[in-house]
Amino acid sequence: MLAINAGSSSVKCALFTAEVEPRPLARDMLDGAVSSCVPRLLAWIDQQTEAVAVAAIGHRIVHGGPDYDEPRRITRGVLETLRRLIPFAPNHLPDEISLVEALDRHRPGISQIACFDTAFHADLPDIARRLPIPGIYDAQGVRRYGFHGLSYAFLVQELERMAGPPAAAKRLILAHLGNGSSLAAVHRGRSVDTTMAFTPIGGVVMSTRSGDLDPGVVTYLARSERLSADQVENLLSQRAGLLGISGKSGDMRALLADEGNDPACRLAVAAYVYGIRKAIGALAAALGGLDTLVFSGGIGEHSPVIRARICEGLTFRGLEIDPNSNEATAPIISTAASRAAVRVIPTDEELMIARAAVRVLDRGRR
Repeated sequence: MLAINAGSSSVKCALFTAEVEPRPLARDMLDGAVSSCVPRLLAWIDQQTEAVAVAAIGHRIVHGGPDYDEPRRITRGVLETLRRLIPFAPNHLPDEISLVEALDRHRPGISQIACFDTAFHADLPDIARRLPIPGIYDAQGVRRYGFHGLSYAFLVQELERMAGPPAAAKRLILAHLGNGSSLAAVHRGRSVDTTMAFTPIGGVVMSTRSGDLDPGVVTYLARSERLSADQVENLLSQRAGLLGISGKSGDMRALLADEGNDPACRLAVAAYVYGIRKAIGALAAALGGLDTLVFSGGIGEHSPVIRARICEGLTFRGLEIDPNSNEATAPIISTAASRAAVRVIPTDEELMIARAAVRVLDRGRR
C-alpha cells in the first residue's frame, strides 16, 4: 500500500503492508513543489516496489467540498468533481490532481484512493459550520470545512490507544502546529469546532499564511495595489504570516534563533504564540471545558520553547507543565496538579492514508 501526502513544499511518501493494521516498510520525504518532486517520487516508488505488488495508492486530498466526507476510489467522476473544487483550494488541488494523473500514467490499472483532509470535520454543528454570509453562498458550499483532518483522526485514535477510550471521548483540543497550523475542539471523537474555515489560509497565524484577517484589509489591499483575486491569494498564502511580520523567514527555527537581536522576529514568534493561546481559550469555551490538550505537527512535536510559551499563558485555566518533561518531549508534559493533561503525540498522516485505503479496498471486495 502506497501512501502519498503532497504538501505545499514537500511530498511525503510511505510504503505499508496491505492489511487491516498496515505496517510501515519504507518512508521518505521529497523537498520541493509537487511538480518538481514527481520524477523523484516515481523513481522512489519503482525502487521500493521492485519485489512487492502494489495493492493501491492512497492520497491525501486537501479538500473534499460538501460531498466527499469519507475516503473513496478515484474515478474519472471523482477527478471531475475535484477539478470543479479547485476554486475552493487553488493552492493545493491542482498539484494533487496532477499527481494522481501522473501515477495513473506510470502505474495504470492500480487503484488510487482519495483521503480527504476535510472529512474529519464533515459533521461540524451548524453553529460552527455556517459562515455569516447570505444563504445563497452557503448553498454553493461556502462554509467552514476545517483541515488537518487526517492528523486529527490519527491523534484521537492514538490517544485512545495510549490513555483508553474514556480519555479519548472527553473534551480535547488538538493542536497541529507546523508550516500550516490549526487547532480543533473534539468531544466524543467528533469535531466540534476548528480554527481553519473555508480554506487552509484562515485561522491562526502560520508560516506564510495570514490566518484570520479583517475582510476590509483584503479589499483595501486589492483596491490600493490593484491586485487580482489570484494575486491577493498569493499575498495571503505565500507572503504573509510569520514571514510577513518578520520580513525575514516563515521558519520557526530561524525566527527563534534570531529573536534575541531582531525585534521583528521576536514579534512574529510572539504573534504565533498569542494567536494559538487565544484559539485554545476560545475552543475550551466551545467545549465547556478542557480535559486534554495535544501538541502535534512539526512545531508542536519538536519545539519545547513554543509549547512552554503557549502554556505559560494558560495557567488561569489550571494548565501546568513540567519543564523537564517538556524539554525532553515526554508523552505527557503536564504536572500531576494540572487540571488538564497536556500531551505530545507525533502524528502520522501517511498511516491514516494507508488504513483508509485498506478499508476502501475491503469494501470493494464485498
